[in-house]
Amino acid sequence: MQEIKILFHKNDLPSADIIVGKSIAIDTETMGLELSRDRLCLLQLKDESNTIHLIQFERGKYNCPNLKQVLKNKEINKIFHYARFDVLAIYTYLGVLCENIFCTKIASKLARTYTNKHGLKELCKEFLNVELQKEQQSSNWGASEINNKQQAYAADDVLYLHELKEKLTTMLKQENRLSIAMSCFNFLPTRAVLDALRFNEDNDIFKH
Repeated sequence: MQEIKILFHKNDLPSADIIVGKSIAIDTETMGLELSRDRLCLLQLKDESNTIHLIQFERGKYNCPNLKQVLKNKEINKIFHYARFDVLAIYTYLGVLCENIFCTKIASKLARTYTNKHGLKELCKEFLNVELQKEQQSSNWGASEINNKQQAYAADDVLYLHELKEKLTTMLKQENRLSIAMSCFNFLPTRAVLDALRFNEDNDIFKH
């Protein structure tokens, strides 16, 4: 892997043209898991030049036209791990409904039926022999300054997603499940809207 560059930004990318390639890895950090209450604090984005952009949002400052231009671009494939949450966070706070998605968690659940462990840490260990450190997962992402340990953790959450997509795509093809995976990925924008409308686990329209 070529050298990784990490760039830190406040509230927006300096330009939409800073992003290289037709695929990006994305993750988000919030104050918690209840998005009607817990605000979006950080968005991590890795492009095909192995540059990682960390965009920190100050409270209430979500007017980020450059970032939104990238996220709205349907030609760019957006790789997430557990896309359902991140797509909803982006939709809730940035007003952008991401399309052209690949979710490594869904891909893992469809391809790796020999295990019930589908976390990013487990995928990195199995496919890449990389041990992720998760100590900062529950840290205060709403702090005015994101410390070095938090930045390193946030960068790791997108660093390996391109490689994992390749590994999991190969497995999905081998198991003849790529088509159903793509159908699931294509449904994720609708899933985010349903979640935003609270048609979720407590009021699931797919239940009897």
